[in-house]
Amino acid sequence: MKKVVALFCALALMTTSLAGCAGNESKPTESKNEEQKVLKVAALESAYGADMWKQVAEAFEKKNPGVKVELTTDKNIEDVISPKMKAGDYPDVVHLGTGRKLALTETMIKEKGLEDLTDVLSMKVPGEDVTVKDKLVPGFTDTLATNPYSDGKTYLAPMFYGPCGLFYNASLFEQKGWEVPKTWDEMWKLGDKAKAEGISLFTYPTTGYFDAFFYALLTEIGGPDFFNSAMTYKEGIWKTPEATKAFELVGKLAKYTHSTTVANANDENYKKNQQLVLDNKALFMPNGTWVTGEMKDAPRAKDFKWGFTSLPAIKDGGDRYSYTFFEQMWVPTEAKNKDLAKNFIAYMYSDEAAEIFSKAGAIQPIKDVSSILEGENKMFYSIYNDGTKASMGVFAATEPVEGVSMPDTLFGTVNSIVSGDKTVEQWQNAVSEVSDKLRGALK
Repeated sequence: MKKVVALFCALALMTTSLAGCAGNESKPTESKNEEQKVLKVAALESAYGADMWKQVAEAFEKKNPGVKVELTTDKNIEDVISPKMKAGDYPDVVHLGTGRKLALTETMIKEKGLEDLTDVLSMKVPGEDVTVKDKLVPGFTDTLATNPYSDGKTYLAPMFYGPCGLFYNASLFEQKGWEVPKTWDEMWKLGDKAKAEGISLFTYPTTGYFDAFFYALLTEIGGPDFFNSAMTYKEGIWKTPEATKAFELVGKLAKYTHSTTVANANDENYKKNQQLVLDNKALFMPNGTWVTGEMKDAPRAKDFKWGFTSLPAIKDGGDRYSYTFFEQMWVPTEAKNKDLAKNFIAYMYSDEAAEIFSKAGAIQPIKDVSSILEGENKMFYSIYNDGTKASMGVFAATEPVEGVSMPDTLFGTVNSIVSGDKTVEQWQNAVSEVSDKLRGALK
């Protein structure tokens, strides 16, 4: 009888049609969909495009059988995910840096809605025998941009980085026999020389681009400790001789700025200001490494060739700085799959992911990344090889203060300085007042 039962069971298993055998009930077979874990990833579709995210999501799925990445990308990702978040439907992972107009990331910081990611640093990069911390370029998780509460914990993972500085037409300098200024005194002399030939020394896309410019300038003038004091609203910091020097220098630079800059310094027409450099109508503009891709199809002067430099030193032999901008990735505290989300973030620093990103021009802050770069990117990411120092960090997070915005006051006022509607002294006083209000709202 047992042999009959055994034979019957074997036949049943082959056809997978028998629910129970010899008195034992078999467990229902889960469908593939039921076995899958869904990881919701929301990513900003910036100038790098959306395709790289699709490729990285697919590569992560291959490394993690049973995981499905539900990817959402959009140029205005805040508009897509904010309504869902308010309804309780949170992404597991969000790639969205600070400094955006809608300030969703800043809001999440202020509301303490971010998961602690410190343990990700000690995780091994998936597929590699190295931890995330050891893979990262030193310094990237020691700033207010990743550790917004200054409590030794990382809440935002550093992503695509790019040195910011002054972009120019290297061919024009070669044709004119001009040297790139190493000090601000040399900068003013070049400005006078260019003016005599109908060329302005300076322009800027929008005032928002003065964040990286001002951060590097403050560090040049006062050093890293002074910069950090400014970023944490230290009492009286914006009335110091160092701060005064920074305001006055930008005030002088305003007089060398192309006349059409202010009119086009907005989200709709900023490329017209960038075009001034391509047309040899202005020598320098502050920008990031993405500008070459942004302007790749724009007309340009004959033999145009991108050049890139840090800010000139305050004095001969002084330190020169280039601010390093980087984006951030984070996990909402309300996310449902936090462990899987952290694994996904660790994977972002793998050689495999970095290579996918780099092909789109997005460079991860990992050691030896220059080995996979070529052309202009190799030039950009070698800026720190000649003694130029990196400036990193952002303003400390505070409780919301109605009607008060440091970016609007510090950077946004530049248009009024260039147009002459406000004086440098009025600007400095306004920034100092805002700093005082924000100091009282520090978390």
